[in-house]
Amino acid sequence: MTEVRFYHLTTTGLDRALPQLLEKTLERGKRAVVMARSEERVEWLCGLLWTYDDRGFLPHGSARDGHAEAQPVWITEKDENPNGAAYLFLTDGATSAQIDNYELCALLFDGGDQEALTAARAQWKELKAAGHTLSYWQQDARGRWSKQQG
Repeated sequence: MTEVRFYHLTTTGLDRALPQLLEKTLERGKRAVVMARSEERVEWLCGLLWTYDDRGFLPHGSARDGHAEAQPVWITEKDENPNGAAYLFLTDGATSAQIDNYELCALLFDGGDQEALTAARAQWKELKAAGHTLSYWQQDARGRWSKQQG
């Protein structure tokens, strides 16, 4: 079964947390799919990965760029894995029917958004019932992740 991690954003937003998690993914030699809920959000995420750090960028692409097989990080609004990724990142409340096809699935949700919290709780119940290994991660005051009891 796929390991599913719930990342509860309490200190920083997605714009800081996602690049950090993707850096770790690439350091481990893994590829990732990042799923958003709209084409506009995909383009925003692509722009973010070019500009989030003055020292560099995260290599990535989307349907607009093409060549999915060459992209270590693929950003999409579709439930697809065209770059052969082992890790799936679900943002903005996106859901996937293909979680079983990944080693790891990370669901990132905003702790300040009641709708996002409600959706994350529903996903937790659904994925637990499906037999996935779940863990819950929350940011501390400095933005570092710590595993909590779920």
